[in-house]
Amino acid sequence: MRKIRNVAISPAPQVTARRRGRASGPDYGSRLFASWWWAIPALVASLLIHYVAVAAGGTFAFTNWKGIGSFEWVGLDNFVKIFSGDLGRTAIVNTLILAFGFVVGTNLLGVLLALGLNRGVKTRYFLRVVIFMPTVLSPLAVSYIWRFIYQPEGPLNSFLGSVGLESWQRTWLADPTTSLWTILIVMVWQSTGLVMVIYLAGLAGVPQELEEAAAIDGASVFQRFRLVVFPLIRPSFVIASTLMLIQGLRVFDQVMALTGGGPFNATETLATQVYKQTFAYGQFGYGAALSLVLTVLIIVISLAQMALTSSREGKS
Repeated sequence: MRKIRNVAISPAPQVTARRRGRASGPDYGSRLFASWWWAIPALVASLLIHYVAVAAGGTFAFTNWKGIGSFEWVGLDNFVKIFSGDLGRTAIVNTLILAFGFVVGTNLLGVLLALGLNRGVKTRYFLRVVIFMPTVLSPLAVSYIWRFIYQPEGPLNSFLGSVGLESWQRTWLADPTTSLWTILIVMVWQSTGLVMVIYLAGLAGVPQELEEAAAIDGASVFQRFRLVVFPLIRPSFVIASTLMLIQGLRVFDQVMALTGGGPFNATETLATQVYKQTFAYGQFGYGAALSLVLTVLIIVISLAQMALTSSREGKS
């Protein structure tokens, strides 16, 4: 019998040419269009709502438009007014204080609560729900509740008087030295639960064996967190800090509900000034300039924060 040899059969030239021509054939463009045509309405809507609207608002920032009628180009006059006036500088400083204090407070309390309720506590699921619950409430509703707590005859001053701390009693919302910090406390109290949940999601991926091995090697609690736990939950830290930073920079509801920007403009922020200058005073051009400053501030600080955390993650 003849031996049958294995012979490599090459594809026909026509088939090879057809396969090679698929990427550049006349039907390739139609297939490519069919794969993403459904996204066109969403892309157009996003372009019109976000980018075109922002561009239009940025254009009015260089005018003296009052919201109706004609306007004149004033160049950088609105921005000079923002950075040279006391009210504009106060709004920028207050915005930065609230934003960075919000990031530090929520992340510190959030990670501590996540570590405490991660494992080992029997009622941890119930406590997680209780701590997370303020996050789903309306910021206005929460602010009005705390406004009642901060009243001169409210629960806070009554409690301080009952424990002999009458010297600590204040008109919390009417005192320029304490009003900004009272707003920060409300913001941190409401959003700590969200940050806790983000860190709990990160801690779920930390093997318990690593912590036990570090404890056996003699590492302290802080050393175990710094050298073992935190490097593994760094993505959670990036997400939480970025979200809280953006939310802190555009704070509006709590300020308007608690103090309205007072007393004596001590709690004015860029967001409250955008609202007042645009809709209360009819200075649409100046309000657009404030809005543009706030937008640029959010973008720059967020990108800087993400770049800083990413570089540290790469080094680690």
